[in-house]
Amino acid sequence: MSTLFDDAPAGHSEIAPGAVHVPGWLSVEQQRELVEACREFGRGPVPYRAAKLPGGHEMSVRTLCLGWHWAPYKYTRTADDVNGERVLDFPDWLAEWGRRALVDAYQDPAAGRDYEPDTALINFYDDTAKMGMHQDKDEQADFPVVSLSVGDDCLFRFGNTESRTRPYTDIRLRSGDLFVFGGPARFAYHGVPKIYPATTDPACGLTGGRLNLTMRVTGLG
Repeated sequence: MSTLFDDAPAGHSEIAPGAVHVPGWLSVEQQRELVEACREFGRGPVPYRAAKLPGGHEMSVRTLCLGWHWAPYKYTRTADDVNGERVLDFPDWLAEWGRRALVDAYQDPAAGRDYEPDTALINFYDDTAKMGMHQDKDEQADFPVVSLSVGDDCLFRFGNTESRTRPYTDIRLRSGDLFVFGGPARFAYHGVPKIYPATTDPACGLTGGRLNLTMRVTGLG
């Protein structure tokens, strides 16, 4: 996949030092390409699944991983909590998107120079799915997390690095939006308390629900 990016859209905003929201970063065409790619990934050796937390609670989102498989709270090459199969490799085109995302978010041509993401978590939210406040801290590297949203709008809650409670900022993420958090914000708590059903434009390739892809650097070699 080799879609060209235009200049970063207007509306770039820094939510906290290192945390940047870029509305409408993906064109409708790119959104459709991402949706189709995620459908194709789901036809691979490991299907989408609802992960179970150590206490037995099943997450309400369905997740598929690339490069490395995430199971609370570790990474492995094989999906041992699903079917034992090795997950698909992380695609080069997606790494290119990640590097461009950092350049546009941080408005710095050098921002993506050393960014080599090696895993992606693809989460699908139906109308009632939620994600509790959590930190992305299972990686052994502190490179930024790049998050892409397609489909229904969501309420995205971006907090602080000390606790799940206030202070936090609520943002309405829409289809095509980019959100990046790194630097001082890399380990901030964040979550999705609400999906806004029936806000999807079918032109994006989805008829309902929210697709969210986050790419990271595991540091696992």
